[in-house]
Amino acid sequence: MSSTRTSWDASRSSGSSADGHGHGHGRRRRWGRGRVLAVWGAGALLAGVSVVVGCRAFGTDGITPVPQTLAFLPWLLVPAGIGMAAALLARWWAGVVWGVVAVSLLAWFLQPYGDGGEPAGPVVARLRVLTANVEFGWATGALVPVVRRERPDVVFVEECEYGCQATVRRELGDEYPYRQAVPGGTSVGSVILSRFPLTAAEGVRGQMGMPGAVADIDGQAVRLQLAHPKPPLPGQVALWKRESGRLRDFADRYSGDGPLILAGDFNASQDHAVFRRILDTGLRDAARLAGEGREPSWPSRTTPVFGAQIDHVLVSEEFSASRARLLHLDDTDHRALLVEIELHR
Repeated sequence: MSSTRTSWDASRSSGSSADGHGHGHGRRRRWGRGRVLAVWGAGALLAGVSVVVGCRAFGTDGITPVPQTLAFLPWLLVPAGIGMAAALLARWWAGVVWGVVAVSLLAWFLQPYGDGGEPAGPVVARLRVLTANVEFGWATGALVPVVRRERPDVVFVEECEYGCQATVRRELGDEYPYRQAVPGGTSVGSVILSRFPLTAAEGVRGQMGMPGAVADIDGQAVRLQLAHPKPPLPGQVALWKRESGRLRDFADRYSGDGPLILAGDFNASQDHAVFRRILDTGLRDAARLAGEGREPSWPSRTTPVFGAQIDHVLVSEEFSASRARLLHLDDTDHRALLVEIELHR
């Protein structure tokens, strides 16, 4: 009887030990699979972020989907942070270092790009400039009361098709007797409205209208140019680069030749190389000068929580900027940008 009990107890003890050993192996297998998944997930996230960050660092906009992703570069901090956390959880130390480098570069690129500072001469004129993309003319009805309320001195309107141009001429013609326009349907039409006398000037060639003019502002000749290159949609990235390059050539020709305002929907943010090359001609972003260089203007449905600033007012070195605001307009995917600038002698 005693030997039987001892045998049974030994058998139970042996079974229990085997079960514990099996559970330990199972936990290690699950941890091993989880670690592999975490490493692969972290690697995929960090690799995708690194491609975009690398293009930003080397001054190239690359090919689809890089140009489209560059518009939202600050938000890549989210997948980069998740990738770094997954690498840390998996104790993948090379991945942790990779994540730290990626996050550090992204944080560095959050800084505003371009020159700042104030012109040395006295102020000879103060003016308010508004740029608005009314999306195929749909937001024209929303634009008119905003213009009447804010009373800008110069208004750049993109995608102002035939109906839009007729409306602003009828509704705003008394306040803005001077205009320079490129007529066209859908996104082709554009117009510059001004309280100051305008003289027609050669615009920049593009598939969407980009009119130019010279304004007489209190005796000062100020060149005005509307910007609206094609967006970097898949299949037309080369066209976007080509038309943005024409804006850069225009800025290079005129930015040192007297006061200049280049404003509109650039379809590019400061994280796009094509836009930084325009700034490199000596022009400065008025919103950046006023401390709003990262406030998004598009897409309006998700701003200000998420988006990119692709609508800009660029000014030559004769100008300073004191204020910039993004204004909501119904029926368009852009917010209008209103800046207050001063012309120095």
